[in-house]
This record gives sequence, C-alpha cells and structure tokens, in this order.
Amino acid sequence: MSVPTMAVTTAVCAYEVLLPERGVAALVGDRQIALFRTHDGTVFALDNQDPFSGANVLSRGIVGSRGEVPTVASPMYKQVFDLRTGQCLDDPEVRVASYPVSVVDGQVVVGYGDN
Repeated sequence: MSVPTMAVTTAVCAYEVLLPERGVAALVGDRQIALFRTHDGTVFALDNQDPFSGANVLSRGIVGSRGEVPTVASPMYKQVFDLRTGQCLDDPEVRVASYPVSVVDGQVVVGYGDN
C-alpha cells in the first residue's frame, strides 16, 4: 500500500513585486516556474520550460487572453498556453504543469509536489 504524499507550499515573493501583465521566473523546490500577474490581479504559476523548444522562457512570454481565457504566448515559437491549466491552445496534445497559487499576507504562495 502506498502512502500519498502531500503537496508542499512555499512563499515565493511579495505580491507587489509582480507587475501586471508580466511574468517572472522562480525556483520552487527543484522546479523552475513562471509566475504571472494578470491585469485583474490574479496570479498564475506554470512550468517555465517551453515544451516546444526546451528553453526555460515562458516567464518572458506575452501575457494576454483569447476570449475569456488568460494566456501567455511563448517567446520562442509563439504557442499560446492557458494560464489556468497549462493547456496549449495551439496544440491540444501539449500542456505544461500548472501550480496552485494563493496570496497570503501579501506573499505569493505556490503549491508543488505530488498530490
């Protein structure tokens, strides 16, 4: 019988340092993640690695939307990812990991690990 492991949470940065419509890279555990703050103040976290190029660049992508879907376009080949789920909107077979994010006492807290 295997024992499920719990996700770990960690404070990554102050909310105020995240600029609206911009991304920033952070090392969380052993993972490079991309944090994004949208115009409405919502914070999202995805893997920073672009699955098409293998480069850790999603945090440098262009934040926008497709309809009601908040997105980031990779700076490499311009594929667009849903910030909520990590799903690639241009190639439904591809996705990057998304992580739960909350703001607690002004700090951005990211959950990671096996659930």
